[in-house]
Amino acid sequence: MEEIFDTAILGAGPAGICAAIYAARAGLKALWLDGKFVPGGQIQDAYRVDNYPGFPGISGIELGETLGNHAGKLGMTPLCETVTAIESPWEPVKAICTRKHRYLTRTVILASGATHRKLGIPGEEDFEGMGVSYCAACDGAFFRGRTVAVVGGGNVAAGDAVFLAGLCKKVYVVHRRDALRAEKGEQERLFACENVEMVWDSTAQKIIGQDQVTGLQVWNVKTGEERCLEVDGVFVAVGTRPQTKLAEDFLELDEAGYIPAGEDCVTHVPGIFAAGDIRGKNLRQVVTAMADGANAVYSAQRYLTGVTK
Repeated sequence: MEEIFDTAILGAGPAGICAAIYAARAGLKALWLDGKFVPGGQIQDAYRVDNYPGFPGISGIELGETLGNHAGKLGMTPLCETVTAIESPWEPVKAICTRKHRYLTRTVILASGATHRKLGIPGEEDFEGMGVSYCAACDGAFFRGRTVAVVGGGNVAAGDAVFLAGLCKKVYVVHRRDALRAEKGEQERLFACENVEMVWDSTAQKIIGQDQVTGLQVWNVKTGEERCLEVDGVFVAVGTRPQTKLAEDFLELDEAGYIPAGEDCVTHVPGIFAAGDIRGKNLRQVVTAMADGANAVYSAQRYLTGVTK
């Protein structure tokens, strides 16, 4: 008889790791899959995480490893397989297809997270890996003593700029508004950096270069003035887009592409739950992703035992 799992957890970011921990503690027969397992998912890209309770100032890599180790101590380690399809999502037993296997499960917890959003401007794809980067913690060291630009205005952009300011000769921060969206503490650290220049009310228009990036063309949305910043690298930090491709055939998505689901992570398809950055919500942080992972497992347990209220 073919093995049937109680739940399949897809993704190994904070939501997926927390779901794995809670599934293990609940005694569920759980399948955990991630295409390229890096514990913590996107937080690996964060130079510094200041808003996860109990771990002030921890690096993203260290926090990811800490979370992954917790799951490992409970016997939970994800299988490194890329999920290609979810079959029979409306049936009591669903099928998770990878390139090598087909697994059966009664519930699915979608925790595949999000990917870096791109600017969509000329030169971006041409120079990706040759001066264009989406991870300051990963690539910042290559630009030591040089001049770079960070595009964005949120916590990630501010944190990236602070990190790069410690390595680079000069850092431009290009933001389309006249004030940042980043939290106050992040802004204070950024504005304290003497080698950071803010480029307010401006949008990136084109990335210039030959074999490598040599400049970033920006446009001031208020004055209409165009300017070319002479930079060796462009770090893009303009948010993320949810990885919901696996679910778009059977789940309704909101206007931004996220899966509508409440705090209980329940979707409109019985036995399918959405957790972490793919779920439509107001705040996407490590702590809210972790909460989603716990809630998703709790809801899966209720579904498996027939509890409807």
